[in-house]
Amino acid sequence: MNTQDYIEIENKYGAKNYKPLDVVIERGEGVWVWDVEGKKYLDCLAAYSAVNQGHCHKRIVGKLKEQAEKLCITSRAFRNNQLAHFYKEICELTNSHMVLPMNSGAEAVETVIKAVRKWGYKVKGVPEGKAEIIVCNDNFHGRTLTIIGFSTEEQYKDGFGPFTPGFKAIPFGDAKALEDAITENTVAFMVEPIQGEAGVIVPPEGYLKDVRRICSDNRVALVFDEIQTGLGRTGKFFAEEHEGVESDVTLIGKALSGGCYPVSAVLSNEDVLGVFMPGEHGSTFGGNPLACAVAREALKVLVEENLVENARDLGTYFKERLQAIDSPHVQDVRGKGLLIGVELKHELGGARPFCEKLKEKGLLCKETHDHVIRFAPPLVITKEEIDWAVERVAEVLAATD
Repeated sequence: MNTQDYIEIENKYGAKNYKPLDVVIERGEGVWVWDVEGKKYLDCLAAYSAVNQGHCHKRIVGKLKEQAEKLCITSRAFRNNQLAHFYKEICELTNSHMVLPMNSGAEAVETVIKAVRKWGYKVKGVPEGKAEIIVCNDNFHGRTLTIIGFSTEEQYKDGFGPFTPGFKAIPFGDAKALEDAITENTVAFMVEPIQGEAGVIVPPEGYLKDVRRICSDNRVALVFDEIQTGLGRTGKFFAEEHEGVESDVTLIGKALSGGCYPVSAVLSNEDVLGVFMPGEHGSTFGGNPLACAVAREALKVLVEENLVENARDLGTYFKERLQAIDSPHVQDVRGKGLLIGVELKHELGGARPFCEKLKEKGLLCKETHDHVIRFAPPLVITKEEIDWAVERVAEVLAATD
């Protein structure tokens, strides 16, 4: 079967909620993937940062196979030996008091919504049913019904209401707006340190410090959604470290498994996660031994192979090379580490055609928020591979037709 055969089958039987580029990937290794016809591409999306460690990392795949032959799942009706190791290792690595493992990033978000609401009622003393969570305009925290209900992207909500109440949206990067929005019923502020899906939007310097102070002063739980920005992507283990702050709750997922298995986690102080009692929250697959074994190895790879430092150093190099491209189409280049957005002038009509041209040259990227090309390759990328990529980006961005 060739590429078109696969596309025709997918179009015939699949739901139409995606609009992928017309490439059918068959295998991957490191930063490279190959399609069903053998053409090689450099992956500059990294499955939305799920494969920070690179495609099919041998250590992670090896651990997956090893654990799969021993025990895959017990449910949380019983304990398993991998879970205890995972708890200890991730809490010590991230300076967390408690952890609650889930599967997807959206499940981690749903979990923290429940946790901070109950914390608000049982600890802070908010009247039952009045808890309010503040989020930001242009946020992206997942696709469940509750989450899309507090999105400000109308397409995400069209036709899916009614939605869960109890959320208030404010401008991103505006600490004063947060201060003004807080009331006696505010239980949490949930925010991405850098907004990925909104177009790689980096807040003003000092913003994270300001929101940390404001939340502390008003007894509001600060929740950082680091599902995309965490685990080395921005050149720090967590993006919050760029300003030396620490949240009350941090959400992680994606690269927590190196892309080999769905694993997410809520990292928290005891104050917030401590409100859950037996029977109040759970997941059949969350914290299963296969997930824990894979996550443990994925974290070790990040640390032992210096991938955070690689993201810091080569992210700076990549951004500088992109900023140096002489193009009539570029409006802005921004980002931290290996999370970089190239915003194109809006009169061009969108970034999709540029991503399609890059695909033809062997570089896989994805348009974000219509006018932005996001560059987020696996953190194992080398300087030579960045040079190879930039050469092709320059060719596409320099073209006038």
